[in-house]
Amino acid sequence: MTTLVDVQSLEKNFPLTGGGNYLALKGIDLEIRKGEFISLIGHSGCGKSTLLNMIAGLDLPTGGTVLLEGETVKRPGPDKMVVFQNYSLLPWLTVRQNIALAIEEVMPDLGKAEQEALIDEHMEMVGLTQAATKLPGQLSGGMRQRVSIARALAIKPKLLLLDEPFGALDALTRGNLQEKLMQICNEHELTAVMVTHDVDEAVLLSDRIVMLTNGPGSRIGGILEVDIPRPRQRLTVVHHPSYYSLRSEIIYFLNRQKRVKQWQARPHKVLARHGLEKVNLDLGFIPLAACAPLAVAEAKGFFSKHGLDDVQLVRETSWRGVVDGLVDRTLDAAMMPSGMPTWMTAGGHGGPPLPIVSSLTISRNGNEVTLAKRLAEQGVSTVEDYRAWLGSHEREPHRIGIVHPASMHNLLLRYWLAANGIDPDRDVHLQTLPPAQMLADLKDGSIDGYCIGEPWNFRAASSGHGVPIVGDLEIWSGHPGKVLGAREDWAQSYPNTHIALTKALLEACRYCADPAHWPEMGELLSDRRYLGIKAELIRFSGQPGESGSFAPHGEPHHLFFGAGLNRPSRSEHLWILTQLARWAEIPFPRNYVEILERVCSVGVFSTAARELGLDDVSYQRRAIELFDGRPFNPEDPIGYLNDVSLHRDFSIAEIPIGQPRAISV
Repeated sequence: MTTLVDVQSLEKNFPLTGGGNYLALKGIDLEIRKGEFISLIGHSGCGKSTLLNMIAGLDLPTGGTVLLEGETVKRPGPDKMVVFQNYSLLPWLTVRQNIALAIEEVMPDLGKAEQEALIDEHMEMVGLTQAATKLPGQLSGGMRQRVSIARALAIKPKLLLLDEPFGALDALTRGNLQEKLMQICNEHELTAVMVTHDVDEAVLLSDRIVMLTNGPGSRIGGILEVDIPRPRQRLTVVHHPSYYSLRSEIIYFLNRQKRVKQWQARPHKVLARHGLEKVNLDLGFIPLAACAPLAVAEAKGFFSKHGLDDVQLVRETSWRGVVDGLVDRTLDAAMMPSGMPTWMTAGGHGGPPLPIVSSLTISRNGNEVTLAKRLAEQGVSTVEDYRAWLGSHEREPHRIGIVHPASMHNLLLRYWLAANGIDPDRDVHLQTLPPAQMLADLKDGSIDGYCIGEPWNFRAASSGHGVPIVGDLEIWSGHPGKVLGAREDWAQSYPNTHIALTKALLEACRYCADPAHWPEMGELLSDRRYLGIKAELIRFSGQPGESGSFAPHGEPHHLFFGAGLNRPSRSEHLWILTQLARWAEIPFPRNYVEILERVCSVGVFSTAARELGLDDVSYQRRAIELFDGRPFNPEDPIGYLNDVSLHRDFSIAEIPIGQPRAISV
């Protein structure tokens, strides 16, 4: 497709009244192809309209260039028409006259009859033929915006620019105009760029969605390709498999930008006291039952007891938020899936390898695989049933939700599927979704099931929308679930703080392990700061035969504390590395010994346990035993990888992680 607009290294400064400049946009590079519909989305003040105005020639960049068909844009012109939110109609002219004025200005040599025909064509195009003689004051907001669109299109621009054109309209009118605009753009192969705050509008209308970060120095934070085929209708587009994932991606981006802005607005002076290098911490978590130790440490004063008297628990909507928080340093540390430290250290997050250390296993177990009730109604109750069902529905898409590629949910689900003859990439599609979205997707049929921690399995079972098919106690009982993770350079900079944090959470883990405390913990987690659901839906154990439970003989579904349970295990993290490589998430690190020694902060854990007087958490090497009986030899991980019957083409590579270092101040 031919490029129509080429934005190159665009920068825009605005002078401030008190002197100096405000950097609105920096380093904007964007190609817009002929016939393409582009949406610009981001928070207020991110420079969306500024970028649109420079493409239109209404404003000039401080640096960089805007090219239209290879020519530098220096001024506005009829080849670039702008539709504003406020319509910009002349109130003393009728609908016909407002359109005619534009045509007469741009096409003065056009004959009167041709002008009239052009006016009639575009009034009909937007459905305003019957309102031709009305003044703008006699029209609704939607009708006035249609006049504005007709006026813009009547002069045959190369580029249609829309600045929140439907922002002031009611939902019904906005929806009707969106469909009309789609129809016009498709029929006439128009190139359009639109500024919007509306996520659903962006997904509905766009071929690509350009997401802008917060200012100052706003940049392109990501570009989403919308693979939903045209023509599109508002009522049917929501059923396309990509719709909710696209929507979730935009919402995540916007929420992340909001979170960063809030963080930047707070004071960030490092507070040192009580012999600790830093007592003001931001700790990330996801609202799952496994976050109980963090909530308990806050509520019971364990943080303050160990000198950390300014701890903020930061509730993220997805594990991606935890990753980004550690990357951009808006989080000091976080609860994370047990596979995430090695995954980030190996560069699985898409950036340079970022060494992450883990000094504590916060919880073990806690996950289940739940399938939609409609599968149970078709006789699916075992993995053999599921394999047969997949075989009889080969032509249908089969999606199962996971929370993160590096989570044990993903790795155990893949292991279970593969061991039972189901290829987790070819027979099904594993889709990463925020935990809170999974039940909604299960209800509307967007996914066939999910693997996730509590309370989402019990909620699906209790509401009658899902049926558990296997629990992690049946796949690998005692596997690491959630761990404490922090950047290695952070841990190097604040060693005493790191030990204090480990002590506070280890003490909280011991508190959470006592069944007598579970009712209290359920009430605590029901608070909107944590899970925000009814306490009766939050469970830490299940009884045999109980709906949504695979815990045999009443064994705790969550293990928070005990001999050998909390100490970071190099062999467990090595198994995780093999699985990440098995499914081509990362290369298997040739320097895996170095990575494991750096990731597993055994010394910090041992110091914390010793200072707490916890002799009962001393190290006990545990064999890694999964349900299929396949042995795992930590002395020969490559042999193990080669021996598994089903895997992707994996690679082996040296992962350069540099020398341990502290944060440069």
